[in-house]
Amino acid sequence: MAWFALIIAGLCEVFGVINIKRLTMKKWDALIYLTIGFILSFAMLTYAMKTISMGTAYGVWTGIGTVGSALVGMYMYNEPKEWTRIFFIGLILAATIGLKVIS
Repeated sequence: MAWFALIIAGLCEVFGVINIKRLTMKKWDALIYLTIGFILSFAMLTYAMKTISMGTAYGVWTGIGTVGSALVGMYMYNEPKEWTRIFFIGLILAATIGLKVIS
């Protein structure tokens, strides 16, 4: 259950980041959504850290947030889709999976 909570925490972080981007476009409802997203993200991260070690939980959480935000940026906001960027996103994803495997 802790790993499920950690994945949800990472996805909520991505949701919050998406709404930070929306807020820069003067979409003021995004302020409510980003607040909800980050509150849920931290709550689920806290729950996950009861079972998963702090370093692993934080690493996976930031990995999900980084990869998710980069992918959303590329596909929703036309950010660059260079092969080097995708390669390094893949490395982050591999490291995140590696942390799960060794835990």
